[in-house]
Amino acid sequence: MTISVSNAATLRSAKTSGAHIGSDWRNGLFILPFLIVYLGMLIYPLFWGMWISLQEYDMFDQSATFAGLFNFKRLLADNIFLGVVRNTFAFVAMTVPAFVIIGLLLALALNREGRTGATLRAVFFGASVLSVTIVTIVWKIMYLPDIGLISHVLGLFGIAPIPFLTSSDLALPAVAVTTVWWIIGLPMMLFLAALQQIPGELYEAAALDNASRWRSLWSITLPSIRRTLVVVVIYEIVAQLQLFGQALLLPRGGPNNTSRPIVLFIYETGFRDWNLGYAAAASEILFLLMAIAAMAQYFASRRREG
Repeated sequence: MTISVSNAATLRSAKTSGAHIGSDWRNGLFILPFLIVYLGMLIYPLFWGMWISLQEYDMFDQSATFAGLFNFKRLLADNIFLGVVRNTFAFVAMTVPAFVIIGLLLALALNREGRTGATLRAVFFGASVLSVTIVTIVWKIMYLPDIGLISHVLGLFGIAPIPFLTSSDLALPAVAVTTVWWIIGLPMMLFLAALQQIPGELYEAAALDNASRWRSLWSITLPSIRRTLVVVVIYEIVAQLQLFGQALLLPRGGPNNTSRPIVLFIYETGFRDWNLGYAAAASEILFLLMAIAAMAQYFASRRREG
């Protein structure tokens, strides 16, 4: 009797296990369309780009010759490419601190209930949903040295018009200002979401201890939103490494390549000069830089969780 009961239990367990396996396979069918698109649109192009970067690929006659690491050696000796890398890092250094500081200040100022706060949040975030074409047209008109708004304001103070987009020293900062105005709404909203998760009791306890606003900021607010701070920093680094539209439509990478970023170099090398292997090698270097930034976010978040 004991043996038969044990066998029945084993049989029921096997049936249940088989049912779970069948259910898992059926559930897997629901993610199959996404998996196909993911493999076809991301994974396959990723590895195909790596393969192209190892070849001398001429798009005129569709010929490809395996070249190994030759394209990467050329890039490391290419002064123009090294210059666009410096431009890209300079752009990141100009924009990311501005995104963090200005975004946090706006979030602190607008973290309040009421119609005024909601309206201002909508105004600041509204710019981030505009297309890069609209943003660059607006700012190109503002940067015009003769009839632009900035030149008009400077003229009121007796200052001569400044050729922002044709100056080697000002072209890249002009692109940075445009980008910060355009994107600042996103980090502001991320900081707002983090601030609204902080328990109000912490500030009430700080007020009972007669803590100043500055002390509350350093002891309560910043430690409570440090994970969001790390996310914003790393996200913006990765995003701004991909600068393209603003540099193409405002100063067109000039003058003298002083505002030319990596992505614009890749675009012009691949689709203007038709040197696809060389462009693919440059894109792999950009991918490596973004991967390093993403890994930094991963290790920073793990360390803070630990």
